[in-house]
Amino acid sequence: MSTTASSSDITPTPTMTTKLETTPTQPASPVAVAATEESETTTAAASAAKPESALKSFLAGGVGGACCVLVGHPLDLVKVRMQTMGSAAGGNSSVFGMLSNTLRKEGIRGLYRGVSAPLTAVSPMFAVSFWSYDMGQRAVQSYGQWGMSDDERAVPYALSMKEICMAGAISAIPTTGIMAPSERIKCLLQVQANEVEKGGKARYSGMMDCARGVIKEGGIQSLYKGTVATLARDIPGTIAYFGMYEFAKKELMRLQGIDPEKKGQLSPVAVLTAGGLAGMACWTVGIPADVIKSRYQTAPEGKYSGIVDVYR
Repeated sequence: MSTTASSSDITPTPTMTTKLETTPTQPASPVAVAATEESETTTAAASAAKPESALKSFLAGGVGGACCVLVGHPLDLVKVRMQTMGSAAGGNSSVFGMLSNTLRKEGIRGLYRGVSAPLTAVSPMFAVSFWSYDMGQRAVQSYGQWGMSDDERAVPYALSMKEICMAGAISAIPTTGIMAPSERIKCLLQVQANEVEKGGKARYSGMMDCARGVIKEGGIQSLYKGTVATLARDIPGTIAYFGMYEFAKKELMRLQGIDPEKKGQLSPVAVLTAGGLAGMACWTVGIPADVIKSRYQTAPEGKYSGIVDVYR
């Protein structure tokens, strides 16, 4: 007997295989892709073009103003005395000579003579200055974007140096409303100390007493004596200040390898350096007008007919 089975009797064993069924990816609609890209571009542009908070500028300016007074008032005291005393300063006419003489005779309190007026006014003054600078930037930007299409407006707008200086000039105008009376009181109190040192009698006991005396003597307009001189100092001064500040920041960013167009973060030392250079530029431009302002504001009523008369 044959033991060989026929081919028809043999049942083959099926091979077990696992198949991964995949659903073919449908290509995205060109319309959907375009809509998504447009939405992302608009969102990014809107985020980049969003201006910083004006309140942030206001508060930062106020804190910075208080620090400015506390650090700089002793030198400001010397400055006013040198401007108003002229040749009467004698052998102590140098900055360090007057500082040491004041410290020796009046102590630390003497170096901060009249500080209450600027400390009261400078914090809101700097707050208004930086707030108005922010508003000036927005006004200049709006003027620069005049006539642009919506797509062009969506692109972040970079202010030119000319526009930055213009915004700085705008910031000086509202600031002078606080600055002029504060400077008038501060200068009167500082010069009064010169008279007391020579054996004279103090006319004012403090900031409020000085303000009341000035108003009683010449009315509210007397408190604002020297406003034009203050503007003549502060408009070119703020142009130099903010122009140099922004220029110095950009140059320091380049030195640190930061792209200025991407608004990178500078180190605190670099920011202080930029601020110091800005202050130097401001006073280099503003000191001549400041001399005239100080002499005009501290002069007795009727001595000068105006700031031109002081210059003569």
